[in-house]
Amino acid sequence: MSQSHAFVIAADAEEGIAVAQTWIAKELGMQRAHNPDVTVVSYGLFSVADARRISEMAAGTAFVGASNVLIITASRIYHEAQNALLKIFEEPPVGTYLFLIVPTLGGLLPTLRSRVQVLSTGVDATVPKIAPATEAFLNATEEKRHDIIKRLTSGKDEEKRREQRDEAIALLNDIEAVAYALGRREESDRALLRDIAVLRGYLYERSAPVRMILEHLALVLPHDLPARASLV
Repeated sequence: MSQSHAFVIAADAEEGIAVAQTWIAKELGMQRAHNPDVTVVSYGLFSVADARRISEMAAGTAFVGASNVLIITASRIYHEAQNALLKIFEEPPVGTYLFLIVPTLGGLLPTLRSRVQVLSTGVDATVPKIAPATEAFLNATEEKRHDIIKRLTSGKDEEKRREQRDEAIALLNDIEAVAYALGRREESDRALLRDIAVLRGYLYERSAPVRMILEHLALVLPHDLPARASLV
């Protein structure tokens, strides 16, 4: 598959659509207005059924031109739905261009991320809004981070451990969003993003060693990340 046929954009729906429109205008000479070959579909929670519909739409041919463009916005995507998108994103039909717009890249599975090109919004200097818990973790001393990790891994029953794992995933996603927003200017940021992609894969496992994962995350966080993100 050519990477240039499948994209992901981390932005709100309106901004992401504008970025996709700018790309297709520049690269394909296409406009969205009154163009049957450019389709925009929006979802809140994106399901497996939605993924199947998208695959069917992507398999169609262009009506009037040579290219078929499908722009998809979603607030959240089930993991099963992401798996259902893998084939169409790996090998879009000839002439088909796919744009997936999500609030943050953190919620994407590594398998889907590997099949798309991240399309920048051009506002790398804008740090996304993150949860207070993430800001506290980023600004914490080594000792305080240890305390936070201990709290997130102290569940006594399965339900509590699942809740804490979800908190750990949210923390990972927020930190990833910050690193992306900084534009990956430093090698330490790029290394952090590579580590996060691996760590997330482990975190989604039921028996994930959450404590080890978070301790590793604390070790690889660039010391100047909070300052560069204007969080301190």
